[in-house]
Amino acid sequence: MPYVKTRDGTDIYVKDWGEGRPVVLLHGWPLSADMWDPQMMALAEAGFRAIAYDRRGFGRSGQPWSGYDYDTLSDDLADVLEATGAEDAAIIGFSMGGGEVARYMSRHDGKGVIAAGLIASVVPYMPKTDDNPQGTDQSVFDQIGQNLRDDRANFLRHTFFKQFFGVGYLTSPVSDDVLDWATSVAMQAGLKPTLACAEAFSQTDFRPDLPAFRVPTLIVHGTGDQTVPIDPAGRAAAAGIAHSQLVEYDGAPHGLNVTHGDRLTSDLLTFLGR
Repeated sequence: MPYVKTRDGTDIYVKDWGEGRPVVLLHGWPLSADMWDPQMMALAEAGFRAIAYDRRGFGRSGQPWSGYDYDTLSDDLADVLEATGAEDAAIIGFSMGGGEVARYMSRHDGKGVIAAGLIASVVPYMPKTDDNPQGTDQSVFDQIGQNLRDDRANFLRHTFFKQFFGVGYLTSPVSDDVLDWATSVAMQAGLKPTLACAEAFSQTDFRPDLPAFRVPTLIVHGTGDQTVPIDPAGRAAAAGIAHSQLVEYDGAPHGLNVTHGDRLTSDLLTFLGR
């Protein structure tokens, strides 16, 4: 089984490593399950069953025309959990993936989940509005969409992923090879899914989903995150989720899974009880 067929017939590519209590990892936009490889290795070696899958439209999964709203994406998560038999699971979402965790907890009542994680997550709400004054101006999201349509590869390689990983003019926490790898993974996705998911994570309001978190929840966010700033995201999520623990990485960018990968792995293992 590397594939699970969802309720609407979409093929989802699944990686399933190790044996033990399941930990399901949801990747960020616009990457794939491969972004989790170092953490999956560590989890499997520590006695967990690490499961990660390519979101519909990305990586090796099918690219249907529709289904990029969070209700459907959380249904995909439910279908993967059922197909893999993942009971008493922890579900950990990075960036866009945090939204799938939040919507699963509300739409599917957190079925089979005993712990949750939001890593550099978009939860609870990204856009700047009267009741979310620290959010991001809509013009920023509009420009991202236009850049993706105009020259997706160039925008991702030379603008988006540099910000994602905190690359500056003088210093860089990652190599050019990492930027090249991230771009190549992102370009496996279809243009339609890339645009539709950008709209979904930038416009969906997860604030009504927060009360559905009724399990221990780890929230990790970098204070230097320019892609998903910490105030309307990690700190706001921690304020709205009972039984949550916020761990701030001082100065860390959005892509802390790479720049602070060892620390993230250690924090995940500690949270999960190993």
